[in-house]
Amino acid sequence: MWEGRARAARRDIAALATSGLGVAELHAAAIEVVEQVIGDDLTCWAAIDPGTLVISSMTSGRTRIPAEYEPRLAETEYSPDNPNSFAELAKRPYPVARLSDLPYREVVGHRRLNEVWRPLGIEHELRAVFSVDGDCWGAAGFVRGGTEFTDREVEFLGSVAPAIGAATRVAVRTDAHGYRGGVGPSIVVTGPSGAPRAVTAAARSWQDALNEIAPGRFDTLLLAVVTGTRAAANGTFQARVQTATGGWVVMQGSRLISDDGQTEVVVTIEPASGRHLVGMLLAAYGLTAREREICLEVISGHTTTEIADRLSISPHTIQDHLKSAFTKVGVRSRGELVATLRPDDLTYH
Repeated sequence: MWEGRARAARRDIAALATSGLGVAELHAAAIEVVEQVIGDDLTCWAAIDPGTLVISSMTSGRTRIPAEYEPRLAETEYSPDNPNSFAELAKRPYPVARLSDLPYREVVGHRRLNEVWRPLGIEHELRAVFSVDGDCWGAAGFVRGGTEFTDREVEFLGSVAPAIGAATRVAVRTDAHGYRGGVGPSIVVTGPSGAPRAVTAAARSWQDALNEIAPGRFDTLLLAVVTGTRAAANGTFQARVQTATGGWVVMQGSRLISDDGQTEVVVTIEPASGRHLVGMLLAAYGLTAREREICLEVISGHTTTEIADRLSISPHTIQDHLKSAFTKVGVRSRGELVATLRPDDLTYH
């Protein structure tokens, strides 16, 4: 029976991923889905920076932890020798852990249990991380008094965790590009064939703009992004696309979790910023891979000494590469190079 509930939950969460929600809104909605199966007294979900495994935001369930315990909970999360921390869980092959499954000595001395949960009358904790394609995008903790979390609840949470990770990855892009107050997110959901299954109003305007180049252009580009996404080891694929007016947009695909053997792909579309285009422009000038790497460091404001440390090459070699790059771009100094390639000036139009 729990397998059917897990399938339904994964479908519900995949639908949330395509609705343009930011991370906080997505997690709030996903909490309601998961709590239909897992009972708790308190639950708190976190967005995780996949690069550092540090919590970037928190979303609580219907009941919040008392404010005086929040600093203590944060301190225990990052303290040394903290079994079942989110950072530790993110490195394990299985995404779910029950506090009571730790060795007895670790349970008895567990700081989070002794300093936070027991003073609140809570004994049982279940934690999960939401990872997809090797990156951790979120995590959640569930606690309750009374009965222990069951094996079925552990299995259910492990089954839906990857779907929540995939949905959170999409929501991060919604937050990062500041859709609120604008025309809304440009999202396309594709079916098994790669054809559009659902298109938001904002995405439809991009569809019309790309089809001005040639009828069916949008579907052709969409299929290319979907194919690349399905083949990519990290589950994402990005393409820079030029419109009929000469501007540029970025189409980014992400895999979602599916139960029928056919992975759904959600594609977001956004105007290209200078940071999307500068690498392509450097290649267009004919710079070598190393010259591009050094020019990007210069554009980021790093000194020769800093670049040497970051790239493990000598300052003399850096200067040689820069002289070659100056010649190819047609400039005579770092200042002119930055002015020519400044990301803020290379925007969609």
